[in-house]
Amino acid sequence: MNELLDIHPEVAAALAAGRPVVALESTIISHGMPWPQNVETALRVEAAVREHGAVPATVAVMGGRLQAGLTPEAIERLGRQGLAVPKASRRDLPFLLAEGVGPAMGATTVAATMIVAALAGIRVFATGGIGGVHRGAEASFDISADLQELARTSVAVVCAGAKAILDLPLTLQYLETHGVPVIGFGTDALPAFYSRSSGLKVDRRLDTPEAVARVLHAKWRAGLQGGVVVAQPIAAEHALPPERMDACIQQALQEAQQQGVAGAATTPFLLARVSELTGGDSLAANIELVLANARLAARVAAALCTLSALPR
Repeated sequence: MNELLDIHPEVAAALAAGRPVVALESTIISHGMPWPQNVETALRVEAAVREHGAVPATVAVMGGRLQAGLTPEAIERLGRQGLAVPKASRRDLPFLLAEGVGPAMGATTVAATMIVAALAGIRVFATGGIGGVHRGAEASFDISADLQELARTSVAVVCAGAKAILDLPLTLQYLETHGVPVIGFGTDALPAFYSRSSGLKVDRRLDTPEAVARVLHAKWRAGLQGGVVVAQPIAAEHALPPERMDACIQQALQEAQQQGVAGAATTPFLLARVSELTGGDSLAANIELVLANARLAARVAAALCTLSALPR
């Protein structure tokens, strides 16, 4: 066990007993949603995981240590401090860990959450959407570290595809280049986060958590390192029209460029501005898709535990 990793007692007990655990990120709390919806959603997501038979493990950095599983009080702290909490990806973890014991916190991105989950022995992670290749990356080279982490770290990420503010065709191409399987759960097309389809084909459609678990089990038993994207479309009743969303995203991108927003600040800015432009509809959709992904992740984790317990 990593000496800089703290595992919540409930999470540790579940892992020791071979029971399903689902990792959850904390950037969605500090940077993905405003107060108080961020904390309310985080607690609802943990409850959804429990309701479907798994133990939630929200991941963050606190006091110079990696945390797999947070108390409600810790989630509240992250939510109240919001954007003041630094985003923590693979690059940032050494700095946060070197600060040692103290009030400093870090909200883990998809990449950092995968790292901590793998260290703790957690194989399934639920989030809203992964990062990817940003629009205009041919000039900016702005590509999320999430994609490289998926290529190297053996954790399945249940999501609604990549965030719609990104270049989805290039994101899918990057994942293909790095050998990351993209599973469409109940769909032949990559979901577009707020919308059900991007029109881009996934590698394979699977329709049950058990089928997904069999692919994960086979991949890792064969020694094939790296993650898997399990992309579930947002429910039809919560989906937003692609044309409306693209218009809002284009406006937000133009404003970001005009205001000189770049780097790690880009995604929080765009998500917040799109929420404003949609009158809060995109935030409501985001909450619903995260809850749905948490429920699916719990079922996949349970099925994977069953397979792992079978004699070889």
